[in-house]
Amino acid sequence: MFITLGVIVVLLILSGLFSGSETALTAASKPLMHQLEQRGDKKATLVNRLYARKDRLIGAILLGNNLVNIMASALATSVLISLFGEAGVAYATIAMTLLVLIFSEVLPKTYAIENANRMALAVAPYIRVVVAVFAPITNSVQMIVTGVLKLLRVNNDNGDTDAKVEELRGAIDLHEGLDQEAVNQERAMLRSVLDLNEVEVDEIMTHRKAVAAIDVDLPTPEIVDQVLASPYTRIPLWRETPDNVIGVLHAKELLRAIRAHKGKLENLKIEQLAATPWFIPETTSLLDQLQAFRNRHEHFSLVVDEYGVLLGVVTLEDILEEIVGDISDEHDINVEGVQGQPDGTYLVDGTVTLRDLNREFRWQLPDEEAATIAGLILHESRRIPEVGQTFSYFGFRMEVMERLRNQITLVRINPLGKKEKEKSKTVVEDTVATP
Repeated sequence: MFITLGVIVVLLILSGLFSGSETALTAASKPLMHQLEQRGDKKATLVNRLYARKDRLIGAILLGNNLVNIMASALATSVLISLFGEAGVAYATIAMTLLVLIFSEVLPKTYAIENANRMALAVAPYIRVVVAVFAPITNSVQMIVTGVLKLLRVNNDNGDTDAKVEELRGAIDLHEGLDQEAVNQERAMLRSVLDLNEVEVDEIMTHRKAVAAIDVDLPTPEIVDQVLASPYTRIPLWRETPDNVIGVLHAKELLRAIRAHKGKLENLKIEQLAATPWFIPETTSLLDQLQAFRNRHEHFSLVVDEYGVLLGVVTLEDILEEIVGDISDEHDINVEGVQGQPDGTYLVDGTVTLRDLNREFRWQLPDEEAATIAGLILHESRRIPEVGQTFSYFGFRMEVMERLRNQITLVRINPLGKKEKEKSKTVVEDTVATP
């Protein structure tokens, strides 16, 4: 009997090892294991190979775990029946349930979840042997499971890209660190990378009204003066109308030509210095455009609509700023666009993009139908509002402060309180301020 009890103890230990190994191998950090494998860690390589075939891994561990549990229960029942008769069955059931639950499930799994990486590296060589030994059985079991799932018409495809992207977004939101400001910046950057395929170039481009372009038919000295006065190195050249862009002049090429002609500007052929303009459709995603910039080794493109009308320009820096935030140098013109007020409101230029506002203040203004704050008001109100007209949308009160002809140029935004937000979800304020 003592030998039998010793065997039961060994089987319970094996059961605990199987349970802990399952938890450790599935909970181990995949990025860490990949990094360790790149550094030549053989145990990490084993962990990655085991995890690559999760069906075989889980099947072998469950098979081993059930075998030792059933064997331990059978032996315990045999011993207790010999001691207490038929009542031994009940005693064995209660005793083995408690022993298996505490020492073979909860205890090893608790340890494994708290030390997943270390335990996964330790047990990987032994679990590899178990997987190899049980491979014929687990393969047969897997075939049966696959057949049953097909009969039940259950989709066993785990390649849902959207779900994986959302899972990655969730992992980013769960990221924690000691420096909260740094963590928030990292989160914003990682989210922006995931958004590149969903954002189109017309949402981040510099609008044609703000584009510094030069009439190529101007006198050469005047063109040179405008180039030198501009904060940009690449400047579109147009003829007759601003829509007719014939080239893009690089300031460096102009300086080389001036030096080559020894400062004699009248001999310069500005049009010959310009590069061929690159036009892209407004619906191009940032991810596609980033790849196009890399393939063409260019940093500047002109955005046109479906009719070929120039809408604006987008640069490589614009896309990078979508990921890392504003990049300013000593020649940039810093237009804040947003001015915080003592009363907690914000004066916002109509051209400020919703994405910039959401990223800066962690707001959740919808940017699917409009790119700027002015565009959002026009879209939601379905009209061109008057100066002083106020709207309540998406938890914000927006008052039109200035308007130039049909363009909203300045808006006051007031984030509403919790109670006001609930009201604004069902009631849209639409009033005109009275003098």
